[in-house]
Amino acid sequence: MDYGTLLQLLDSTIRLATPLLLASLAGLYSERSGVFDIGLEGKMLVAAMCAGAVAFYTGSAWVGALAGIFGSLIFALVHGVTSITFRGNQLIAGVALNFLASGLTVLTAQALFGQGGRTPPLEGAARFNPITLPLADALQGLPVIGPFYREVISGHSILVYAAFGIVALTWWVLYRTRYGLRLRAVGENPAAVDTAGIKVNNLRFSAVMVTGILCGLAGAYMATALQAGFGKEMTAGRGYIALAALIFAKWRPVQAMYACLLFGFFQALALRPDVVEAVMRVKVPVPFLDALPYILTVIVLAGFIGKAIPPRAGGEPYVKER
Repeated sequence: MDYGTLLQLLDSTIRLATPLLLASLAGLYSERSGVFDIGLEGKMLVAAMCAGAVAFYTGSAWVGALAGIFGSLIFALVHGVTSITFRGNQLIAGVALNFLASGLTVLTAQALFGQGGRTPPLEGAARFNPITLPLADALQGLPVIGPFYREVISGHSILVYAAFGIVALTWWVLYRTRYGLRLRAVGENPAAVDTAGIKVNNLRFSAVMVTGILCGLAGAYMATALQAGFGKEMTAGRGYIALAALIFAKWRPVQAMYACLLFGFFQALALRPDVVEAVMRVKVPVPFLDALPYILTVIVLAGFIGKAIPPRAGGEPYVKER
């Protein structure tokens, strides 16, 4: 494999890892607060449909992204009310939202555009176009570093750079702010947080809303940057892969970024089986490459790379003692 092919793989890795990263960070906020969220897939799918449809009608990717966030927030609110207010089963609520999103998005897109559950292709300002970073052309002549900077670091949409910026922001919020301390505490021992005079359910609702915003960005990225419009089931299980990355990272933001990049690399390899065959000298089935993220997650859960211990209060609705 030559250097040019490697750069192409790394470029695809970053593009494919971005929706995983945003969704994984979304799940991080929710699950750190004690609310397990299987519904990341559904929120992303709704956001992608809303973003694609609104971006087509308005001709603005930014307006489309706002619509995607709004659609995801509605689903997040439903999940929050079901799981927190009415103390329903969090996992079942998430699965139900995924099924609802799967059917609702196709029906809505078909009713609006009549193209088999798809939106028309997005063009121009209706998409987030690649950004050329400063000195990308000037440094191209430098060996190794120049092509890497131009082909891998530069040339992505603004949502890609925002996703990696959100990693740093999430680390700071979780470990350097009072809100982050309370968020982590409520996922471990909500009774102790309640004793300190902090409203557990309000804190969990705030985390669920942040989850909705980040899932909205993930879905909007897929419809207006990674692809040119919404298509039926376009998330293709990325919400579940994001959860796998979150478990693999043991619910930590920086490690989640590395996990998403690793899983994005596997997805990039699945799109280039010829490269895998050239390197390994053997034909590797594409489904096996697609399954690698889940295989790694099973290895982690089995304890071979340290135990992945979720927040202790995760999945349990909090009932205030009288």
